[in-house]
This record gives sequence, C-alpha cells and structure tokens, in this order.
Amino acid sequence: MTNLYRAGDLRTPDALAKVTPEQAGWTYSGMEVFDLAAAESVTRVLDGIEGVLVPLSATDVTVTVDGDRHRLRGRVGVFDAVSDWIYLPLGSTVEISGASGEVALCSSRAEVRHEVAVVAAEDVPVEVRGSGRATRQVTNIATPSSFEGADKINVCEVITPGGNVSSWPPHRHDGIGDCEPVNEEIYYFRMGQDDSSHGHPNGLGMFRVYTVDGSSDETCPIFDGDVYLIPEGYHGPSIALPEYPMYFLNVLAGPLPERTMAFCDDPAHHRIREEWTDEDQDPRLPMTSAESRVS
Repeated sequence: MTNLYRAGDLRTPDALAKVTPEQAGWTYSGMEVFDLAAAESVTRVLDGIEGVLVPLSATDVTVTVDGDRHRLRGRVGVFDAVSDWIYLPLGSTVEISGASGEVALCSSRAEVRHEVAVVAAEDVPVEVRGSGRATRQVTNIATPSSFEGADKINVCEVITPGGNVSSWPPHRHDGIGDCEPVNEEIYYFRMGQDDSSHGHPNGLGMFRVYTVDGSSDETCPIFDGDVYLIPEGYHGPSIALPEYPMYFLNVLAGPLPERTMAFCDDPAHHRIREEWTDEDQDPRLPMTSAESRVS
C-alpha cells in the first residue's frame, strides 16, 4: 500500500493539504497547508498538539496566538529565501491571516507546554550537507540542535538542486530491530523549474521508500505538491531531475522522551558517507539565505 498522496488528494474545504495522526495511522505527526488567498483567515485550536508555522510562499503573515499578534515577513517562495517562523504552544488558539500565499502548519501531539517563540530568518541555521551530486541544503527550523523550546516536534527543509540527490544514503528511524530512533515523518514536496521561486507544474523528481523486511519497496515519480507519509522503513534517495530543483518540508515526531533527528543508514550504502571526503561540495549550495536566493 502506497503512502504517496498526489497534490489535491489531501485537500479539505480550507486547506490545500491536511494530514492528521488518525488519517496517517500513527500517533504524533501532522500538517496542514493553507493558501491565504482562499480565505481571509484560518483559525485552529491546538488541542493536545503543538505547532510550527512556516510561510512557504506568503509574505506579511499575521499570526494571533491567544490574542497576541505576531508578524512574519515570510518569503515569495521556497526556492527564493529562508523564512522566519513561529512556534505555537500546546493548547493555544491560533488565527492566521495574510493577503495571499502558502503557509504550512506543522504539528505534533504533545504533553509539555512551551512558550510562543518567533524565530527570525537570520537566526535559522542553514547547513550544506553531503558532497558531489549528493550535496543538498538543510534548513534547520525546529530541530533539537537549532530550537530547544518544543516538546515533540521537529521541522526542517531540504533543497536539492537539479541533478542532485538527497535523503542519501537511505536511512530510517522506525525503532525496528537495532534502530533505536523513532520518528513518524511527513514529506511535503514542492518541485521547481530552473530558477522558479516556488513550485512549478512541470516539476518532476523521484523518491524511494522500502521496508527492512522487503515487504514493501516503492520508487515513484514526485510532482509539485505531493505528500509522502513514512511510518517506517528506509527512505532515499530523493532525486531532483536536471532543471527541476526539489524542495521538501519534513515534519517529524515520535514517542521518545527527548526530541531526536537521529537515524540508521542502510548498511549496504553507509560507506558512501566516507567517500564524501574525497569530493567537493556542489558550488550551487546553499541556494537560499535569509535575504534571498544565493547567486
């Protein structure tokens, strides 16, 4: 059974895409993507969940949390700049408004309440990871190393230039066998074309997911706006075809007492990490910064 959802499959009356733990068949991770042009505002009560709101292609976003207003500068697209973002506490009432554009409300079941926090784009760590054709950009939004003020949720973005791969070597964090890390993971893809600022209808990539026992092995084309849910198994590579850069937003959460982004490589491919020391990183990366696309 595939866990791939094409753009539009998860649409609701007020969201471009919505993933709940119940729908996914797991316990923690969730996500909603809103187009602010479609409604004057969106209101959510975070009952039993915490959230991270990330502008994707929206600027001048107003987020009201329990009556207090916060403004996010946002960005015109995921391939244009790194965005500021806001952490939303467990149990809070949130209203999101803006003139137009796309925002993602990443969420997780939570037990401990943390305070609201607005993080400026300039303070979001950008990492260039890998080497050669496996070079990619990882923007660490709310990860254990970049943001401590959360209970369960982890959020990051990955940009892969056209012709490169990411999610490589294949890895997992499903708690099966000797792999101790446990995280349920959502991939939300936006596929660009050449120098597009955001997703493009012609965008095309590839993605592989396979289980430890070999009972499932899927390699599928990825189009702009697709969502893939990963409850278990190895995932990777994510392949950006030439001229079509790939972006994905990752939402991860799990039952362990401490938040973690740890993973277990497929042992058949783990050696690749050692080979990176002999290759140069792709000079096209990082692709974005807090200001704009890096030239």
